[in-house]
Formats: sequence, C-alpha cells, structure tokens
Amino acid sequence: MYESTQPLSAHVSAAVVNYQTPDLTEEALRSFRRHYPDVELLVIDNGSQDSSPDLIRRLADELTLQTIFLQRNRYHGPAMHIAMSELQTPWVFLLDSDTITEKGGFLEAMLELGASPKVYGAGKVVHVDRRGFRADDGIPVLVSAYMLINRDIYHRLPPFVHHGLPALQNFEAAHRAGYHLEPFDIERYVRHLGRGTAARFGYGLGFRSRLDFLLKKLGL
Repeated sequence: MYESTQPLSAHVSAAVVNYQTPDLTEEALRSFRRHYPDVELLVIDNGSQDSSPDLIRRLADELTLQTIFLQRNRYHGPAMHIAMSELQTPWVFLLDSDTITEKGGFLEAMLELGASPKVYGAGKVVHVDRRGFRADDGIPVLVSAYMLINRDIYHRLPPFVHHGLPALQNFEAAHRAGYHLEPFDIERYVRHLGRGTAARFGYGLGFRSRLDFLLKKLGL
C-alpha cells in the first residue's frame, strides 16, 4: 500500500492536452477531479479556435486547474513536453482528453511501482517497432493515454515529439539506457474512448505518416 508522510500532491501532478474537443476534455477533467481533488492538474490548450479556451477558463476556478494556452497547435507530443517542463513534482501523470476516470487509487498504486530508481514509468505497456507499429519483440512503450512518468529521468532523454507515437524516441532511449517500465492495469480505473482528437482532426503528420506505413508494409 502507498504510504508517505507527505500528501500525494507532493509526489505527483497530472496534465491533459486539449485541441478542440471541449466536450471530451470537460468529462476528462471532471472525472479525474472527482477522485483526485487535491492533485495539481494542468490543462494545456493547443491553440484551439473553438469554445475550448472559454470552457477551460470557466473550469479553472471551479476545478482548481492550472492552465496554459498555446497560440497555435503544437500537436500532442510537444504539448506533453511542455507539461513535463512546467510541472515540478517527481512524477507526472499524462492523461488524454478522451478518457473517463472511473475510480481512484491508481496513482497511489503506480507510485509504489516506481520505488526503484531504474523505473521510468508505469501504465499499460505495449511493444512496438522503430516506426511505432505493434511488434511482439519490439521496444517497450507506455500507452500515452494514461501513463505515469518520472520527470527527472524524462529530462535526461529525447523529448516527446510530433509523431503518431509521440513518446517513441523517448522510450527507445530509456530502454537503451537500462530504464524499465512497470506494467499496471490502468484500464481498471480509467476508460479510454480512443482517438478522440485524432478521429476528428487527424494526426497532422501528412506524407510522413503514409511513408512510415508504406515502409512497414515493405518490411523496411
């Protein structure tokens, strides 16, 4: 069981990135807050041109949110990097806007898994190849919709970038450096609706995404 003389908020903070999905983001924020009212929660708006900024400003006081409003869409990976740079707790829980937190207790359980100095993160672990496609014998990565990351280790590695799998280079470097990821059944606590933003607006990757898919098909 997670035990500490300090409050949970001294160990972990959380971040959500929004891009023009105010309906999804509101539910993600409200549901997380129901279970974790005291954990710092940062919302980064990725240059939305809809009602999102107004919604986030309204919720900021009601739900006690920290906010950052970007002037343009920096895309998900770079926005997550901003969150990792702005928040100051030892651990950061990154949560997608298309999630619903159904019960609490997961942050405490995940922090327990991070007791070893070689643990970089915890969450749903999958394996991918060097282009980010699923591969049983590939690189271990965390599903970024709901992952806990060690902030100090993060800043020793390549940052999250604009990519279909924004943390791919970061996790590949972590694996090479001998850090490991702890599997945790986060789906018991948080429901991921899946591709909430991408289904509406795409990934913004253009030709690069199609090239990666073609090269994968060719086995290159």
